[in-house]
Amino acid sequence: MRGRWWALALMLIGWMAALPAVAGQLRLDGEPVQGALLTGHVAPASATVRFAGREVRVADDGTFVIGFGRDAERRETLVAEWADGSRVRREMSVARRHYRIQHIDGLPPRTVSPDEDALKRIRREVAMVREARRRNDPRADYTSGWRWPVTGRITGVYGSQRVLNGEPRRPHYGVDIAAPRGATVVAPADGVVSLVHDDMYYSGGTLLIDHGQGVSSAFLHLSRITVKEGERVRRGDPIAEVGASGRATGPHLDWRMNWFDRRVDPTLLVPPMPGG
Repeated sequence: MRGRWWALALMLIGWMAALPAVAGQLRLDGEPVQGALLTGHVAPASATVRFAGREVRVADDGTFVIGFGRDAERRETLVAEWADGSRVRREMSVARRHYRIQHIDGLPPRTVSPDEDALKRIRREVAMVREARRRNDPRADYTSGWRWPVTGRITGVYGSQRVLNGEPRRPHYGVDIAAPRGATVVAPADGVVSLVHDDMYYSGGTLLIDHGQGVSSAFLHLSRITVKEGERVRRGDPIAEVGASGRATGPHLDWRMNWFDRRVDPTLLVPPMPGG
């Protein structure tokens, strides 16, 4: 009997000693906060990573990425599992953010609610964008680093929301940057052009770039798009020109980012805007 207990004790000690080594095979860079995009690394790269109800694609070097939406739950779970059955479960406490809410009353109803023909067009365009954002390429172009696609005064921020005539509208999921019409827009990171549309109902000239593994950028209200679908772009390459197309009150760039269907905040990835 004593020999059996000793054997069990040795097994338990060995298992506990292996825990730090297994945990060390999973790394996350950054802090979990609503709107954040976090890069991770797992070794070996053959591990299976699961997050937000999906299996996360892992690059050949073990790099992967996850995203937290505007209203992400307080707790999220990431699980990595290896072929030998060992696994790491990472419970993350997601920091909450406070967003700007603006109330505007007295607007004509037609400016708040599109008619039926416009709604049909909007639904078609939303489906096109949603399909482009479903891409799950193995590329990890998002690791090229990030820069502002255009510089200027920030006039709209991620997460803000308007209440029009007492009716809450969809939150604003991007960052608005005021710039002269025709100003050059550059790729904020490496990627592949996944959608080009000259005139969408809300966003006018619209361009999407896929940065790999579910990460994508959208550029709205463009006056001119200078790249084609399927074209490979590098960080800093010219891709479009600023405009005021679609439902815009003046020339600016609305830059948005997604991790699949989760809207993330571009400003958490770039340095402060040059010139303040």
